[in-house]
Amino acid sequence: MGLHIQVKHDRDILIVRLRGELDHHASEQVRRSIEDELARGGFSHLVLNLADLEFMDSSGLGVILGRYKKVTQLGGKMMLCAIRPSVHRLMEMSGLFKILPTHEDERSAIKACGVAS
Repeated sequence: MGLHIQVKHDRDILIVRLRGELDHHASEQVRRSIEDELARGGFSHLVLNLADLEFMDSSGLGVILGRYKKVTQLGGKMMLCAIRPSVHRLMEMSGLFKILPTHEDERSAIKACGVAS
């Protein structure tokens, strides 16, 4: 199936929507895409919308944790939103939810970044 990455900007928030499968084949592509956008500057926060992410393995968890570390080092916040049940179970078992906030939808995740409209 592969993975499709859609990048969007909302003020100083980088919004990344993932569709498909985030496995060891796609992890580097996701890491590079997000890193490239963050390097362009102007973004303090990152929202990962996982509404269309059908599968994720441990390498996907690594990518998410790495971007979390990067964004927090830059003084920003990272939010996850719209997580499917199968991906939610993996994240829950990994303990990811202990450090990363989750939201029902993209709008609430953006609002939680604390950026004024």
